[in-house]
Amino acid sequence: MAWVPYASRAEAEGRLGGIPDGLDLDFYRADGDDFPATADEVAFYVLPYMKGTSVLDKVGQMPRLEVVQTLTAGYEDVLPLLPDQVTLCNAAGLHDTSTAELAVALALASGRHLDWFARDQVTGTWGQRPGRALADQRVLIVGYGRIGAAIEARLQGFEVASVTRVSGRGRSGPPLVHPVGDLHGLLPEADVVFVVAPHTPQTEGMFGARELGLLPDGALLVNVARGKLVDTAALLAELSARRITAALDVTDPEPLPVGHPLWHAPGVLISPHVGGASSAFTPRADRLIAAQLTRFAAGQPLANVVRPGHALPA
Repeated sequence: MAWVPYASRAEAEGRLGGIPDGLDLDFYRADGDDFPATADEVAFYVLPYMKGTSVLDKVGQMPRLEVVQTLTAGYEDVLPLLPDQVTLCNAAGLHDTSTAELAVALALASGRHLDWFARDQVTGTWGQRPGRALADQRVLIVGYGRIGAAIEARLQGFEVASVTRVSGRGRSGPPLVHPVGDLHGLLPEADVVFVVAPHTPQTEGMFGARELGLLPDGALLVNVARGKLVDTAALLAELSARRITAALDVTDPEPLPVGHPLWHAPGVLISPHVGGASSAFTPRADRLIAAQLTRFAAGQPLANVVRPGHALPA
């Protein structure tokens, strides 16, 4: 038995291209629908996308559960809620294209004041504002994995001055990727910083007062990773001083509450965590689910295993 985030068997068959032999399905989208009545049978559970951790409220009533498949690359909120015997798979690669596209869009929109022009359009105001192009900017990508590489690929046509890459351990390349220990030395030379690192205990708060203070005047920070990678109070201080700007698809806290000072800080553009939520998501998610269900039904190794299950003691 597998739970999938579709409304019906007909929808699942159409979107998955059929159901693997030997596998039965039940359906849960977390859109106001109740949990299925098959919790005692489900072995493979595809979590509904971006519905929070309440989708795991019944996990203690799933004695046969073997695999949980997320539709997000991040899984830090899911992992502590799973029994040790359950294998966790994430959606690495699913959101690369959409997230990279939004990251570049945020940088362009912020630099060219598209948010200001959208507000001016409502009032019919012709208010010209000279903008900052990506051309000739020194770009720093922090968290250079698949999404970081996708961002760099999309920058190729914008004539940036340079691209510098940072990851946890660094790599000799090509391309050269600096270890995170080099970050402080690289920040003063960065005009645009894309934050795409995973959220871990090591990366939480990696952009605090010291790191933000190392950025040159006028720098732009683009965060499409997780809000907790950036210290909100430190960012607010820099924004309020009008020293740097920021374009954020993620915040801390999230969702950002009504009245939070970050909403109205000068020089900030905020989108509501929609990096992966584009027209590219649905067909790619369907392909991932279909492939994983096929592997599971055939007893083959699963893709994107981020934590293998551990057998319970006898």
